Amino acid sequence: MKEAAGEANLTVVAIILIGVIVAVVTPLITSLMSNTANRACCTDAGGVWRGGSCQDGGSGQFDSSGYQSCVDNANSD
Repeated sequence: MKEAAGEANLTVVAIILIGVIVAVVTPLITSLMSNTANRACCTDAGGVWRGGSCQDGGSGQFDSSGYQSCVDNANSD
């Protein structure tokens, strides 16, 4: 009986640890995916990603409205 109780306690500890890991990692992955989408949209619009924002790269091809619609579409999923 003691062995079964020990295994049950270990299972509960494992489930709690998995829950804590998921709770910590989920916001990190969400942030990484959002940043990647923003960078990709910036590049597609002809801009350059600098300092956490999309800027005109000096090529004269930057489409700010295209960038914004791309970001809106990427973040709506």
